[in-house]
Amino acid sequence: MVFRIPQKVSLALPDLANLRVVGVSTIAVIITLLGVRHLGGLEPLELAAYDQFVRLRPLETEPDPRILVVAITEQDLEIQNRWPISDQVLAQVLRRLQAAEPAVIGLDLYRNLPVEPGHQQLVEQLQQPNLIAIQNIDIRAGTPPPPDVSPERIGFNDIPLDPDDVVRRNLYLAENESGVLFSFSMLLALGYLEPRGIELEASSDNPDIPQLGAAVLSPITEDAGGYQNADVGGFQILLNYRSPDQVARQVSLTDVLAGTVDPSWVEDKIVIIGSTAPSLKDLFTTPFSPALEKNAKIPGVLMQAQMVSQFLDAATGERPLFWFWSEQVEILWIIGWIAIGGILGRVTYHPLALIIGVTGSLGVLSSVCFYLLTQGGWVPFAAPAFGFGLTVAIFVTHRSYEAHQQQRIVMKLLGQNTSPEVAQALWQGRDRLLKSGKLPGIRLTATMFFADIKDFSTISEKMTPEALLEWLNEILGVVTREVLQRQGIVNKFTGDGVMVAFGVPMSRLHRTEVAEDAKAAVDCALAISDRLESMNRDWRRRGLPVIQMRIGIFTGPVVVGSLGGKDRLEYGVIGDSVNIASRLESCEKQRQPTPCRILIGQQTLDQLQGEFEVESWGPLALKGKQQTVNVYRVLARTTVSE
Repeated sequence: MVFRIPQKVSLALPDLANLRVVGVSTIAVIITLLGVRHLGGLEPLELAAYDQFVRLRPLETEPDPRILVVAITEQDLEIQNRWPISDQVLAQVLRRLQAAEPAVIGLDLYRNLPVEPGHQQLVEQLQQPNLIAIQNIDIRAGTPPPPDVSPERIGFNDIPLDPDDVVRRNLYLAENESGVLFSFSMLLALGYLEPRGIELEASSDNPDIPQLGAAVLSPITEDAGGYQNADVGGFQILLNYRSPDQVARQVSLTDVLAGTVDPSWVEDKIVIIGSTAPSLKDLFTTPFSPALEKNAKIPGVLMQAQMVSQFLDAATGERPLFWFWSEQVEILWIIGWIAIGGILGRVTYHPLALIIGVTGSLGVLSSVCFYLLTQGGWVPFAAPAFGFGLTVAIFVTHRSYEAHQQQRIVMKLLGQNTSPEVAQALWQGRDRLLKSGKLPGIRLTATMFFADIKDFSTISEKMTPEALLEWLNEILGVVTREVLQRQGIVNKFTGDGVMVAFGVPMSRLHRTEVAEDAKAAVDCALAISDRLESMNRDWRRRGLPVIQMRIGIFTGPVVVGSLGGKDRLEYGVIGDSVNIASRLESCEKQRQPTPCRILIGQQTLDQLQGEFEVESWGPLALKGKQQTVNVYRVLARTTVSE
């Protein structure tokens, strides 16, 4: 139906109010998100994103040639038939390895108590200056060091775990009641690097921070990267994994005892002895674990090898350590993405464009974060992504609310600004409308009228949207005027077409009334046909497209009333007669004898009382109809001879 909104009524919120809503919403998102982030609410998401990026980035494909792992496997335990391995066997393994002249040997086995036989033999091997043993940082709750090893050759093998039990950090310096302790992996790296002229020393920029060769071992803070309130006691760095599971060449304990290990694998290398047997449960979860089908967890000895390899590569400049932005820069990074989300949510209206914009923006964000990680930088991803998405959602929701409010205004004005007939119907049913929020359906007989422009899609491709809209409004304006002059009601526009009803909304059941409606509809169609000829001449002169139209008319029973709910109402006309009129307009599209083709059904012809000339097209099968319909083309009004 057609209605106009008075110019005094504004459907848009004032610009100042919009700006206020935008500003308040953005500030609220920033404060809320940064507060949740500060409390650690986003840390699990940040860690999950970090793990995914770590799994996707390029890694070293070859084991570290400077490290050899002597693994105590399940098969070794079966052969030895005991755990712990006896001191005698362990001494024999150390003796064979020392014969090949390794740079340093790390014994990643607790040996604070004798395991006879052969304890004295093991003590002799533990005196070797290139052997590093282990202990726990807290010796009261953990395991103390071997009594026969000097303190400077004892490192702690404690591995820090994140709240989700994943190893992402490398603790290399700690303190207990005995003083400052180096980690097991750091001592092994120093044992290899010091003969090569690389020592642990104070950084030239900050004497409180250690430097190992080319690497300044700046300890991570509790809010570094995606962390918030992380336990960063001692000196820790982010663990830069060499590979998921092939960090170094491995041989078994049995291989060493049998003398089958190539001496070149040991000579001047870092040799780490430890257990890889799953039954001993010395296993750790890593960022790679979710993607590994087998051996998802890494044994502690291989974790130590990862840390040693990191120190070696960092000291020589082969793989730099991770770096982080300051907290201030991270906050600006997050606020920037919140602002981008606000802009996108405010200026993008089409759903497809919004989806593309959101997807593209998140793609850019993830690409930037991933690229920086490949360059050694861990920057927040979850916080800016969440802030971006939340801001977009808020602005889209606010815009939807605005549209809803505008719709409510239009619906309130409907009774004042539609045709007098519809306004009268709404007024007569005002009590029921206010009570139930809708008008009940009324059955009556009406003449339905459908008009459409032929080949509109082809025409529209050749015109700009602005010119097309102006041209189309000119056509529909003429159609609307002809309809309203004959008491018809424009029920809806269908792009290039229009749906009209003659005989609603008032009850039209008397035969005379039904006949008047049918004649008015056909007379309206002929008037439009006449106007179309003059419009085509004018358009041809102005260089605009000339058109042909199709009109379908059918008379029969319909039901009129409100469609929808309290929040969204539409005055609708439904029934089989509506469908037949629509099918008449679209049937036999190839038959267009005149610029404006007018087809009617038998039921309409019966009401015309011979006042119009028609041409029979015979019974036609209309789309969706099982029975044929007698179709006639209207030619003109009947000429009355004097």
